[in-house]
Amino acid sequence: MIAIIDYNSGNLTSVKRALDHLKIPNCITSDPKNVRNAERIIFPGVGHASTAMEVLRKTKLDVALKDALSQGTPILGICLGTQIILSHSQEGNTSCLGLIEGECVHFKLKNPDLKIPHMGWNSITTTRHHPVLEGFSQGVEFYFVHSYYPAPVNHTLIIGVCEYEIEFPAIIGQNNLIATQFHPEKSGRTGLRLLQNFSQWNGKDA
Repeated sequence: MIAIIDYNSGNLTSVKRALDHLKIPNCITSDPKNVRNAERIIFPGVGHASTAMEVLRKTKLDVALKDALSQGTPILGICLGTQIILSHSQEGNTSCLGLIEGECVHFKLKNPDLKIPHMGWNSITTTRHHPVLEGFSQGVEFYFVHSYYPAPVNHTLIIGVCEYEIEFPAIIGQNNLIATQFHPEKSGRTGLRLLQNFSQWNGKDA
């Protein structure tokens, strides 16, 4: 069973719909006990970092997520869920979960023709192999909607990058945690394949 964490930060039904399409058992939950006991966890999100962190702390889901990580439970972060696994976010000058040391950074672009948020399809270049990306070729496209991006201190934790005037980390991960700045649940067949791979991942990153 995959637990989809509900912390009032959107796009849960899209994730559930994608997993249901793949016939992967799943549930949406805000219960810390269910998060700790889940076989796998998806930590999605759309919204503001400070609001999200306030809800996570109030509901104790932040502690449950850290417990699950330390237990070796495979975890997939998506969009906001990717940004707030870091130590800090520039969005609201917010202290975050600290599952990976680093900061969520706002785009600062010089090209006036490039809009923020970065929205739409864009290609990924993988920087190292990961089981959740098994079967993908270089340049595979996923769907993005974001104004911030993850910047881990340890660059070896970057699994894939994307270019939007600047090159930014689009996939990061460590041990049993992998996180994507893009939305696999909105990325058609390629996104479904990523979710399928995650549903079979044992939490080892090599």
